Amino acid sequence: MVKINGVDTDVAGKSVAEYLASSSYDVKRVAVERNGDIVSKAQYDKTILCDGDILEVVSFVGGG
Repeated sequence: MVKINGVDTDVAGKSVAEYLASSSYDVKRVAVERNGDIVSKAQYDKTILCDGDILEVVSFVGGG
């Protein structure tokens, strides 16, 4: 299990890119932190989620 934004989720073995594609996040408008480290967008395909990982996904919202 991977804890994503405080919720245990069964996505171990998937890449960050796969998780984001299966969720409602707009990849262009998010920042991802894995175990306290920022994951660069270039690494989303290469970063594989493991049991016990803690992921924080933050969406950016524009406004004026």
